[in-house]
Amino acid sequence: YFLIVSDFIQWSKAQGIPVGPGRGSGAGSVVAWALTITDLDPLHFNLLFERFLNPERVSMPDFDIDFCQDRREETIRYVQERYGHEKVAQIITFGKLQARAVIRDVGRVLGMPYGQTDKICKLIPNNPAKPTPLGEAIDGEPKLQEMRSDPQVAQLFDIGLKLEGLYRNASTHAAGVVIGDRPLDELVPLYRDPRSEMPVTQFNMAWVESTGLIKFDFLGLKTLTVLSTAVKLIAKRGIEIDLLKIPVDDRPTFEMLSRGDTAGVFQLESQGMRDVLRKLRPDTLEDIVAVVALYRPGPMENIPSYINRKHGSEPVDYMHPKLEGVLKETYGIIIYQEQVMQIAQVLAGYSLGGADLLRRAMGKKKQEEMDKQRQIFLEGADKTGVDRGHADQIFDHVNKFAGYGFNKSHAAAYALVAYQTAYLKANYPVEFLAASMTLDIHNTDKLSHFKQELDRLKIPVLPPDVNRSEADFSVEYDAEGAGAVRYALAALKNVGAAAMDALVAARNAGGPFKSLIDFAERVEPQVLNRRSLENLVKAGAFDRLEKNRARIVNGLDTLMRFAQLTQQERASSQVSLFGGGGVAIPPPELPACGDWPPMERLNQEFGAVGFYLSAHPLDAYATLMEKLNVLPAADLVTSVRMGGVSRVKLAGIVVSMRERIGKTGKRYAFAEFSDATGSFEVTLFSETLAAARELLSTNQPLLLTVEVRAEEEQLRLTAQDVTSLDRAAARAVKGLRVTVTDPEPLPALRGILGEAPPGRHNVRLTVKLEDREVDLTLGQNRTIGPQTLAALREVGGIVVEELG
Repeated sequence: YFLIVSDFIQWSKAQGIPVGPGRGSGAGSVVAWALTITDLDPLHFNLLFERFLNPERVSMPDFDIDFCQDRREETIRYVQERYGHEKVAQIITFGKLQARAVIRDVGRVLGMPYGQTDKICKLIPNNPAKPTPLGEAIDGEPKLQEMRSDPQVAQLFDIGLKLEGLYRNASTHAAGVVIGDRPLDELVPLYRDPRSEMPVTQFNMAWVESTGLIKFDFLGLKTLTVLSTAVKLIAKRGIEIDLLKIPVDDRPTFEMLSRGDTAGVFQLESQGMRDVLRKLRPDTLEDIVAVVALYRPGPMENIPSYINRKHGSEPVDYMHPKLEGVLKETYGIIIYQEQVMQIAQVLAGYSLGGADLLRRAMGKKKQEEMDKQRQIFLEGADKTGVDRGHADQIFDHVNKFAGYGFNKSHAAAYALVAYQTAYLKANYPVEFLAASMTLDIHNTDKLSHFKQELDRLKIPVLPPDVNRSEADFSVEYDAEGAGAVRYALAALKNVGAAAMDALVAARNAGGPFKSLIDFAERVEPQVLNRRSLENLVKAGAFDRLEKNRARIVNGLDTLMRFAQLTQQERASSQVSLFGGGGVAIPPPELPACGDWPPMERLNQEFGAVGFYLSAHPLDAYATLMEKLNVLPAADLVTSVRMGGVSRVKLAGIVVSMRERIGKTGKRYAFAEFSDATGSFEVTLFSETLAAARELLSTNQPLLLTVEVRAEEEQLRLTAQDVTSLDRAAARAVKGLRVTVTDPEPLPALRGILGEAPPGRHNVRLTVKLEDREVDLTLGQNRTIGPQTLAALREVGGIVVEELG
């Protein structure tokens, strides 16, 4: 078993397929380390082999191996080739009829309208981790009970309750593979999954080992792919990095962790974890191992003590002098299962195999077994000279924390991966974040968060560009060595990764596109349909070739016809026996038209990208928001008192809204807003929702007064008032003074002020000429909103002042 695992891991590494440093208790084996199955020294971390395998354990050893998720299948194919296609199979899993699925299936068979069954399904709580049984859902939802008065719905529920829990379908286990010493059809019945070429055992995970087969787990871990991608991007700068040789005491890494700047860092990026890191100020890899093990329900109660003891503000208690060696690294706190085993060994003379049985017994909390183990523990403590009463207290204390104890081997292996990601982010943030964005290329929410992180680190995000962008996120450095992330073409909505690969290939083959006509001639029209081209335009990918986006969109049909004719001509004008060539097709002219106004341009970009990339509609309101004490979304967590209630002002553009009907029949909604620093979700209850409904549907910048409740890791925002930011701006500004020192900007000034609608703001114009100064007030008052102000400030040769 060890040699087979070592074989496919060594093959994977030789092919450049990233493999995790270890996972689970197998990391405690020196033999596994020597065979390169794992990559961390178990002696350095004081890991125990007996937690993995010992004479008292009757089950087979089990290595769970993490692979780069993009290349895991290559390793599985190698195993098939190496050990025989007829001797290797995946393992079956069975999908059960859960409450929602049984309602949909039975409803379909009964011929009920889809809308009716869908309505019923939406009233059943959806919790994939712990599905709600149908009976419980009916008992807890009055509307379902009302629906039962319909005879057909009653029949639906009756049949559904009988069928719930039965197997519905067969599929393949995501990771499990078995290897036999003979053709598997001689050992187990096999099944062929229509979606896979590989045979599958008809016995599931729980039963397949009883036939004598050994299971191997091939798991996909996205972080390994992020690390590999980042290392390749760094290598393009001529810097070669071996993640197994990076220093484990890197100061910038621990400084970054101590600030809680862990967006994108494996295992350490949740808000609660960031708070812990800021208080802990980790300075060793062992601190990260401890945090990975402690940050779970139950053990979390020990985090304050661990932090206080590390910083010397709380005394360290080892319970007994003999236990100092076992508990010193965790300041006297039992964190790991291995510590439970060592306490039993040191204090009561257990073998480590016997101590593993004690650990399991403590975890299962079976009273009869616990009474038996207590007696063995106390008798052993007598022999090692420990006072019986003291030993009894220690047994109780260990028993309390044994159920919480974490497998240190797993914590150490995953802490190493966490440290590797933190090291790359601290030292090579541009490449690390570009790699992270590539791995979440189709997750708009994640991309938006990474964009905010890049903004926070003052790393530019360069717009998508058909002449500069790759299909994936890439990195560019300027002459001064400052790095930036170039936005990926394949990250745009509705463009397709294969089409973007073809676009990049065409550019690489013939050099940068010189014009839109050149682009249309060189890129195959069947690769890029109208929708994908339109989204490329709206995202700004053609801005270097033509700045007027509206003009390109209006001329897309013309361009595509030209591309098709060019391709047809190329296909039909192959050089004949007598030479000769095709007829040149005259390039088309795009229609003349004005570009989209700034707000529409941003909204079109939002639709193509999924968030505001080049700018944000609220950028024009920055001065106003400062005056109104508006809190940026990014500062919400640090500005709100945890465990309390605060009232703050926020500003944002509505990104999405989901309306619900409460048990009382009143409507409420969850609305997601975006500002220049991030996004936030606000609950609007019936009265606020009714008053703000019109504003919420207009896509205009809004000012919100919200009540913020900080509960554990969650911030709950409830809207108290919603108003237009333009209206707030109108109240905040009484007028405007424009000073002109040169006649050249006057036409632009006239155009901008002429488009401003009538309103309450007076506009004073001061013209400074060589020999005199003229001060006048425009005859008609205007409405001077932030958009008008922003347009005026872009005009050169004038000075704009707001009059309060």
